[in-house]
Amino acid sequence: MSWQSNRKRRLLADLAGTVLEIGAGRGANFGYLPSGVRWLGLEPHRRRRASLIAAASRHGRGAEVLAAPAEAIPLPDASCDAVVSTIVLCSVRDQDAALAEVRRVLRPGGRFVFLEHVAAPRGTWTRRLQRCWAPVSRRVDSGCDPARDTAAAIERSGFAWRELELFEQPFAFGLSVPFIAGRAFTAS
Repeated sequence: MSWQSNRKRRLLADLAGTVLEIGAGRGANFGYLPSGVRWLGLEPHRRRRASLIAAASRHGRGAEVLAAPAEAIPLPDASCDAVVSTIVLCSVRDQDAALAEVRRVLRPGGRFVFLEHVAAPRGTWTRRLQRCWAPVSRRVDSGCDPARDTAAAIERSGFAWRELELFEQPFAFGLSVPFIAGRAFTAS
């Protein structure tokens, strides 16, 4: 079992109610979600939506796939019990706007569950490489910016931490990629 699978299983296993997955891609998280949740997927890319609908069907999920970016979630205020984001916040156009939308659609006390790669600490060689690579990555990897300080953005958006894990995964040439995983909740 991979490092990502273990963390996803732990983070997603106890979700309940209505769960919105932003940037749901091709449905990589279906196997980790409890069977009783009402899953909604948000996917702005047309081709990925078609794959996502097929994957939802294979996993016995309703194909409730919304065609919108995370910065403009087409759901009413306080309509979700949880929002899930896995390797998504690096690619949104406006991280602050996306996180404001996540907060808006969460019910009071709702959970934001995330697994994201993030910027390395300032002054490190990895951080310098991330900043150099970012313009290329944004063009070739669906807008991914590897130099974003996502933990600070989540906190800045008004979430309170319930759990935050910082860790690194080995990458090429002896480098490691920093990640965060955890759960935050709406404080009010």
